[in-house]
Amino acid sequence: MNKTVLITGACINTGVDIVNKFAENGYTVIFTGRNHEKVDTALKAYKKQFPKAEIYGYAVNSLIDDKTVNEKGLDEMFEDLDKKDLFVDTLVLNAADQGLNMKIFENPLTDFMRVINTNVVWNYAIIERAAFRMKRKGGGSITFINSNTAYRAIPDRIAYETSKGGQLSMMRGLAFDLGKYNIRVNAVLPGMIKTDRWITNPEFYKTVPSRFTPLGEVAIGKDIADAVWYFAALANNTTGAELVVDGGNTIQMYPIVPNKL
Repeated sequence: MNKTVLITGACINTGVDIVNKFAENGYTVIFTGRNHEKVDTALKAYKKQFPKAEIYGYAVNSLIDDKTVNEKGLDEMFEDLDKKDLFVDTLVLNAADQGLNMKIFENPLTDFMRVINTNVVWNYAIIERAAFRMKRKGGGSITFINSNTAYRAIPDRIAYETSKGGQLSMMRGLAFDLGKYNIRVNAVLPGMIKTDRWITNPEFYKTVPSRFTPLGEVAIGKDIADAVWYFAALANNTTGAELVVDGGNTIQMYPIVPNKL
């Protein structure tokens, strides 16, 4: 029986590269997005690129409102997967609320709650449902797409940084509790990634400090997909681990910015 991966937040950017990695390696791919239009567009593109692959798309928003996780949407998706006899043995948690421009004295508390609920509570709700099925089937792999901001702060992103630190603690706790069921739980920690934001805001990304890495370059989506693939397909005796993919940004005290850009 083919292996099956569920990838959240996979209509654009890094999520697309993760879908591509698994589809080209023969996996049945299930992906999610936040609205039907984007999911339908992505599904058509994936099926055109991988005509022989089995690919399914689901529109599932993470929250009903800032305070309420959309458990009903998750239940409906997993019930539909059960009806299709699709067992998710590999789960990749890529979707996230970026929590941009979060200013402590300006944003309401509900903005902070929205980010935490999306990046921590909603992911836990997905894992609950997926791991329950993995336990019955004899095991599986869960990988968080986390961030090096779990360890390093950047301006006006307090909710995002908090959520990513919480994710790592949750990852370790889950790895410990689920290990006896042969379920591995790990995390990939990207730094800056070249996404469509590089195209839409080139002047900002030309001078942003985090682009100046010890390796001289930042990651592309494929780099993140390769790290996810390692945990999912190769690291059979690894759980509770972190793999940083940030060009070395985390190890440097401060970036060395060239005098001439």
